[in-house]
Amino acid sequence: MPVAERLPAADLSRIDDATLVARAGARDELAVRELTRRYNRRLYRLARGIVQNDAEAEDVVQAAYVRAFTSLARFRGESAFGTWITRIAMNDALERRRRRRPSEDWTAETEPRLRGSVLRFPSSASAPPDPEHDMARQEVRELLERSIDTLPDTFRLAFIARVVEGMSLEETAALLGVKPETVKTRVHRARARLRQEMERRIGPGMGAVFPFDGARCERMTAAVVRAVTGNADDTSASNS
Repeated sequence: MPVAERLPAADLSRIDDATLVARAGARDELAVRELTRRYNRRLYRLARGIVQNDAEAEDVVQAAYVRAFTSLARFRGESAFGTWITRIAMNDALERRRRRRPSEDWTAETEPRLRGSVLRFPSSASAPPDPEHDMARQEVRELLERSIDTLPDTFRLAFIARVVEGMSLEETAALLGVKPETVKTRVHRARARLRQEMERRIGPGMGAVFPFDGARCERMTAAVVRAVTGNADDTSASNS
């Protein structure tokens, strides 16, 4: 009996893609769910990097999965399933972008060409809930997302794949159809532009970070005066 049939649903994460694809081809719902969970984030991030719209990126990913799972008979395993499904999603995103912006020309230099690489992303550890921290993190994330959206297409996709998604240099190069050195250059330039954009957006507020004035300043002043002079009230001491 194949290992996939012996493992309970909770252990599906231990099964390799090829086995899950075989099960998905037989309309195994658990296999379809596991493959979808496995590649959701990568597909969404890269599609979002192309169409630059959250809802449209979700549509792209959903359509890619439906197209892939209803045509698994055409998947011959010549490349990794992750590469194949990513190709479907990115091609769909590129086509939607062309229809929306017909004047733009995605040439061989700018359009990603996928090859046989297995893409992974690091897992994130859970942390205790902290509303203030979560709100601040969300604000920073939204600011960063808006800044990433301003990057040129080639820089944006290289940055998302290499930095946001955590793909290796070789995987990113294979994904974009360019040399590793080109990826390095694009990511370096993307970082530089992001720094400039972030500074432009938050520059006026830089002088307000770590505020220490008003009542806070007075409390510190009073505490120092008490420690140095023994007077409980620095104001009364200065008036005596």
